Amino acid sequence: MASLMQALVALSLLSMFVCDVHGQLSSTFYAGTCPSLQQIVRSTMAQAVNKEPRMAASILRLFFHDCFVNGCDASILLDDTAAFTGEKNAFPNRNSARGYEVIDAIKSNVEAACRATVSCADILALAARDSVALLGGPTWAVQLGRRDARTASQSDANSNLPGPSSGLSTLISSFAAKGLSARDMTALSGAHTIGQAQCGNFRSHVYNDANVNSSFAALRKRNCPSSGGDGNLAPLDLETPNRFDNGYYRDLVAKKGLLHSDQELFNGGSQDSLVRQYSANNAAFSRDFAAAMVKMGAISPLTGSRGEIRLNCRKVN
Repeated sequence: MASLMQALVALSLLSMFVCDVHGQLSSTFYAGTCPSLQQIVRSTMAQAVNKEPRMAASILRLFFHDCFVNGCDASILLDDTAAFTGEKNAFPNRNSARGYEVIDAIKSNVEAACRATVSCADILALAARDSVALLGGPTWAVQLGRRDARTASQSDANSNLPGPSSGLSTLISSFAAKGLSARDMTALSGAHTIGQAQCGNFRSHVYNDANVNSSFAALRKRNCPSSGGDGNLAPLDLETPNRFDNGYYRDLVAKKGLLHSDQELFNGGSQDSLVRQYSANNAAFSRDFAAAMVKMGAISPLTGSRGEIRLNCRKVN
């Protein structure tokens, strides 16, 4: 009987610990310590997006690329040091990840109001949410309380992020490895309703793939020659690249997805029906996207005494 009681007590303590770990992020985490935080992030993001609408997509992409590499810990923001080679120059980020200076500006404004209180990881999560909302997309309560990593890994960034040539099974398995379902993956891919992509990332699709609208392919080839011009840009959403809506899914149904990985979501596979649903129902897409962003934002956060609150997002304290 004594051993049974001990086992029950141990099980109870374990369940309390598990609940505590998962419950440490909270939308009111800074309510007492930095009540102006969300207004500061929103106003600084608004200035950046008003200056360059594409910046919204860049910040959203930074958050995705951060969370998929060892969790949402702002490791992508760290510059290389003598101690480690970071993520900024990993293949998926080199010469394409951008917006670091916007996060620097937000951090500076937050530090002026609340010294050494708010993590760069939480600032990035809030900035990503505001990027979506500022271009007409949904909003959601961002869970907060993350702390910042003290290191970063270029090799992990190279291996953890699905690329533009990924097939559907690779996309599904990559997201599943982070605790995200195929539905989450399809909804989060809708982030491509804003922003642009480089010719080098979509050339093979428009020149070689069969599942692409011929007039669309001809249009994209004008600015993406068969060789050279790798950095030339094209909108990921053909019609409304600066508005967060369901246009991306309408493009997929019309076989006008810019990347191979985009069109894989509507190519006779398991996600076709969901793509059709999103293409016809912006509210359904917005709802699922917001929910998936909350789930993605909870990937392996550093909480409690782990990590630190960086004073400069580019370097450890």
